[in-house]
Amino acid sequence: MDRIRIDTLLTNGKIYTLRKEGETVEAIGIDKGKIVFAGSNQASENYNASDLINLAGKAVIPGMGDSHLHMYAYCQKQTSVKLDDVKSIEQLIAAMKEKASATPKGKWIRGAGFDQTKFSENSIPTRWDLDKISTEYPVVIRRCCLHTMVANSLAIQMAGVDQDMIERAGGLIELDDAGKMTGIFHEKSIIIFDNLVPDPLADHDEKKRIMVEVLEDMVSKGITSINTYAAKIWNYEEDIAIYRDLDKEGKLPLRVIVSLDYLFETDYMAASGEDPYAKVKYGSYKLFTDGSLGAKSAALLEPYSDDENNYGILVNKENLNKDLLIAYDMGLQPAIHAIGDRALEITLDAIDYVLENSKEKSARENKKIKRLPFRIIHAQVVNKDQLERMKKLPIILDIQPIFLCTDLYWIESRLGMDRMKNAYIWKTMMDAGLLMAGGSDCPVESYDPIKGIYAAITRQGLDGYPSEGWGKDERLSVYEAICLFTKNIAYTTGDEEVLGTIEKNKFADFVVLDCDPFKVEPKELKEIKVLKTFVAGVQVYGGE
Repeated sequence: MDRIRIDTLLTNGKIYTLRKEGETVEAIGIDKGKIVFAGSNQASENYNASDLINLAGKAVIPGMGDSHLHMYAYCQKQTSVKLDDVKSIEQLIAAMKEKASATPKGKWIRGAGFDQTKFSENSIPTRWDLDKISTEYPVVIRRCCLHTMVANSLAIQMAGVDQDMIERAGGLIELDDAGKMTGIFHEKSIIIFDNLVPDPLADHDEKKRIMVEVLEDMVSKGITSINTYAAKIWNYEEDIAIYRDLDKEGKLPLRVIVSLDYLFETDYMAASGEDPYAKVKYGSYKLFTDGSLGAKSAALLEPYSDDENNYGILVNKENLNKDLLIAYDMGLQPAIHAIGDRALEITLDAIDYVLENSKEKSARENKKIKRLPFRIIHAQVVNKDQLERMKKLPIILDIQPIFLCTDLYWIESRLGMDRMKNAYIWKTMMDAGLLMAGGSDCPVESYDPIKGIYAAITRQGLDGYPSEGWGKDERLSVYEAICLFTKNIAYTTGDEEVLGTIEKNKFADFVVLDCDPFKVEPKELKEIKVLKTFVAGVQVYGGE
């Protein structure tokens, strides 16, 4: 019998299809970017491949993704002083001073990624702290969550922040007990500086250079798709054209879904369809409801345990309903940022409102149209009543397991012992039948999906603390955790028919690992390395 000619054949592997838990095959065949065969080594002898790869027993899983990150923000961060690992305000000042010493006079000094919960002082720096860096340079630093910025006195002066601005900000510009500005700005008030500080990526060639470096690093970590979100509130734009240009130039190694926080036409939301090489498309319409737990701006039903008069920051409910309905009636897939339980409450109310009042209600109920699910981003604090409500709604949750690697050290102080039992309840939500997809919210946390998988399984910090995991009953299995970053992501964009698992007729996106994640000890999961990454059957990372 004549053998079937195909492009690529991989044999002798432990290939986890993820169609169901525990299912493996030994070989896969690829032709024109799609999987045409997945089965045994013996059955693979029916194929004649131009490229034959012996996996030598290595583990293979579907290509991993990130359901929610900010590519532009991360690329901007590459041009700032990285403050992720500083452990005190003194260290922060020293790092920023070093940058100032090598910067021409008059230029802005920018820092990014600080987390005051890691500081010995456990407090956010003030403008007086930043004045110690320099009074001759304007200095701004942004918290890791992106929701808080601190400016020195010169930067505040250059921005022209006055009493009128402070009053219009409605508490987002912090004042001390004496009524003086501390230099700490939250949420929308940050735009004062985002509109003033020159965009470090304004040079088109420099922007592309940094983007290519980041994209190449992503595929080295097994990422085959990202959903990148614009944040116009902070001038983090996303331009789909630059990704398409990179694709034409052969410099785009993975799939990119671009989601915007302003309305756009539905014809931009073409599905991946039958073309495995169609790497770029539009995604969701993003809305905010609150801030972050780390910045104490996530909206809570009860005040913060460590800040008794603070309930967080919440958007206007009527405006949310109106904006969500407009987007839904345009055919867009809404994606709503909701971290606190109070924010989740108005988000669920808004979804109920839209489903009841949309133009498509009758057609949807008669199953004449299929809509992508609403996406709720983060959902970090969820009470029992909200869980029951979510079970009845067409939603998918974009969670960030790696958040817990940072938050577990201080979450009890924010929420208290009783309420923290409602935080990061991944197993409870999964057992309730809710579909969840995994991401990082990069640059808030690392986009390395292996670390996200480790966090979902162990619920420990990267240092292995605590030994049994924080809230150990909410740990996910290896299969459940890997699904977060693979096949579940495909459902968020309606691509589950062509992506997410290793099976016939799906796009050949997969990664080869140096060891089997289903066999190693949980503590060793974060050490797993990616050997090869394939997108549409093309090897985009790894050696021979």
